[in-house]
Amino acid sequence: MCSGRVDLKHVNRAFAKGIDGVFIIGCRLNECNYITHGNYRALNMVLLFKKIMERIGLNPERLMIDFMSGSEGALFVEVVNDFVKRVKDFGPLGKGEGIDQDELKAKLEEVRKLIPYIKIVEKEKLAARLDNREEHDKLFTSDEIERLFSEVVSYYIDPGKCQACMSCARRCPVEAIISAKNQIHVIDQEKCIKCGSCFEACPPRFGAVTKIINEPVPPPVPEGERAIVRKKKEKEKE
Repeated sequence: MCSGRVDLKHVNRAFAKGIDGVFIIGCRLNECNYITHGNYRALNMVLLFKKIMERIGLNPERLMIDFMSGSEGALFVEVVNDFVKRVKDFGPLGKGEGIDQDELKAKLEEVRKLIPYIKIVEKEKLAARLDNREEHDKLFTSDEIERLFSEVVSYYIDPGKCQACMSCARRCPVEAIISAKNQIHVIDQEKCIKCGSCFEACPPRFGAVTKIINEPVPPPVPEGERAIVRKKKEKEKE
């Protein structure tokens, strides 16, 4: 399997399950077997997650990536044994950093929810293929990671403007929009990956989708109160 297929969510899931260290090995850079150079993406992903680990208080050295060919068995044994020894010296995940297990679980859950958003924001950097390793090491900064956590974007459908046109629901890549004919649409915030597709799809004449930064999302309209009463029908009732 190409190392480029290893995702942020895979690494986060490993730590969430209590794994003390994660070691990823890929083909040597510029020697890709699949001509996709996915190993560069793997490198960038690891560098990004290391910064995330620093942000939540975990030792970033618990995550490692190295590159070698299939013929370098002796080197493989050497680097793996060295990594295992270092991880043992760190102690159990969380305990070695002095983090309570419940607190650690909450932090990793926060990361899990943000991963789709982080992948969208950092899409270009994750795909970067730079001239040398030093340039890759500078791709992500601590300030940048802090902004990812503190300036999270959310989207909300204004019930007073929604016309149930279904445009946003059709564009949503993860089916996070609860929609029905003649009913106010609602974004399921748990499913939403904050890609902004709904914001772009909503017709300007309606402007029903609102972009929210650093503020709580208003509660959704109760399910039994989502019916849209058209103005024409209102006049007929009068």
